[in-house]
Amino acid sequence: MNEYSRKSIVIFGTFVLVALILFARLFWLQVVDDSYKTTSNTNVLRYDVQYPARGLIIDRHGERMVENQTTYDMMVVPRELKAFDTLAFCAIFKLDPDPFKLVINDIYRRRRQIGYQPTTILKQAPAEYYAVFQEKAFKFPGFYAQARTLRNYTRPIAGNLFGYVTEVDTGTIRRNPYYKPGDYIGKSGVEEAYEDYLRGYKGVTIFVRDVHNRIKEAYKDGRFDAAAVAGKNLICTIDSRLQEYGEWLMKNKVGAIVAIEPSTGEVLALISAPGIDPTLLVGINKNFQQMQSDPLKPLFNRAIMSPYPPGSTFKLANALIGLDEKVITPASRYSCAMGFRIGPGKMLGCHSHASPIDLLQSIQMSCNAYYCNVFRTIIDNPAYGNVEQGFLKWREYVQSLGFGQKTGIDLPSERAGTLPSVSQYNRIHGEGRWKSLSIISLAIGQGEIGSTPLQMANFAATIANRGYYYTPHVVREVEGLEPPDDYKERHYTMIDTTCFPTLVEGMYRAVHGEPGSGATARIAQIPDLELCGKTGTAQNPHGEDHSSFICFAPREKPQIALAVYIENAGFGATWAAPIASLMVEKYLTGHVLRTELEQRIQAGSPTKTHKAP
Repeated sequence: MNEYSRKSIVIFGTFVLVALILFARLFWLQVVDDSYKTTSNTNVLRYDVQYPARGLIIDRHGERMVENQTTYDMMVVPRELKAFDTLAFCAIFKLDPDPFKLVINDIYRRRRQIGYQPTTILKQAPAEYYAVFQEKAFKFPGFYAQARTLRNYTRPIAGNLFGYVTEVDTGTIRRNPYYKPGDYIGKSGVEEAYEDYLRGYKGVTIFVRDVHNRIKEAYKDGRFDAAAVAGKNLICTIDSRLQEYGEWLMKNKVGAIVAIEPSTGEVLALISAPGIDPTLLVGINKNFQQMQSDPLKPLFNRAIMSPYPPGSTFKLANALIGLDEKVITPASRYSCAMGFRIGPGKMLGCHSHASPIDLLQSIQMSCNAYYCNVFRTIIDNPAYGNVEQGFLKWREYVQSLGFGQKTGIDLPSERAGTLPSVSQYNRIHGEGRWKSLSIISLAIGQGEIGSTPLQMANFAATIANRGYYYTPHVVREVEGLEPPDDYKERHYTMIDTTCFPTLVEGMYRAVHGEPGSGATARIAQIPDLELCGKTGTAQNPHGEDHSSFICFAPREKPQIALAVYIENAGFGATWAAPIASLMVEKYLTGHVLRTELEQRIQAGSPTKTHKAP
């Protein structure tokens, strides 16, 4: 092969290689990489997103609790932006002219770069501002409005229950392709739990621009348009009037109220105090940071998240376990000499009452010493061989009663409370070196156990049902869908149902015992209603004891079960019991006759100093 032939082959090969590179690049740009196609479409087509109305939230009586209000995001198309009267525009929307001019000037400088991609310059303008703009829109070329909806609350209640709606963050956008910058999403509460149903589906209308950049016609006769689909309405289990009344009673108090319908598991009221006024979290939220920095943590939903020591209300659990294990009977009697002696110089104290007493009297009088004895008979039961095995059996019973695990309520961020384990006690006391006296505080709901007000209300519902509960839930129905089968399932405890009538009688006597009988909850009596309840006073190392109370009513075929927990409020009968009984009276009769008690409780503030959880 001569020199000329070799050069020809090299030149030809070079041309082929360059051609292949160009072809590959062209294939990438036209087929694989759609950025140029997107840019071209953006310049030729205009996509108008149609945002759906969010689903309504309606209470159990059909009253609307959460509605929508229309607002407008003001958009500008940079390539269509022309000189306009900025002062007139600012006057319409009540804007500060100087910052607005800076934004507009920046968009104008970058108009070739941004092209025809709409840019938001003002979010959530009220409808009355937009109405004025419509009349003068011809003066502002390149501007148009995008309709949006914000939440509107018929009453300023249940903020911790509802949650709130806010602009989606970048993390959510990365995880879920449905969401785009500027979209709204539910955060916390019902809004978050039912986001997929409430949000609906966005629609889009596509228009073609002519050579003068004017909107000419629908793209391909609207073949690719999609109508927005409104979100589904939710029928809540909440009684809005009871919720409002409970929040009124909890003014100037720290704690929670949870009310459940025992026969269904439907939550009638779920109150965390201090709570959120939902109207303060509407729109561009200027109040969120202030709420977040509040030392009382109003954004923290105590009803489902705070693991309080249950205190004396937990004695009922130990009574049930003792009965089921047959280590006690209703006739079992124990003495109390102002407490239970743990060891030399160590006493778990109690208040003054008759002694010795049987099981019914122990519930009526809330005797600490009685339950220390009961707890020891459970843990030290010879049938289990050693303390560790006795404790494990006790723990299994307690979990079956709904403690130490989530109830499964249809709200995000529920906590399971706390329930000690063998490994935990081995770390504290040393393996094989602890005994029933080492953990005796569990006898009266103290120590390493913690339960949420929701768990305590569910426990009250379990006793009301004589041995079973339904999964608590705050939404009865999603529009057009059947309720989950899980809500119809009875969850039975490990306790034989024959054990529960004894507890019911004891709780009845705690409220309806004669004067001088030592009944701890007489303040909770309601005229012509049989209420069964149990007081609790939980020790608090950071200040005054916590006041708690669980109850249900009526005694037969109960319609409501409650738990009330008031932080730093002292005895259960001082604050929690009267609040619970007022809630029951309001729900079952529709009014409150004990107005003097009502006014004293509502106006009172038991918490002088408080440390947030």
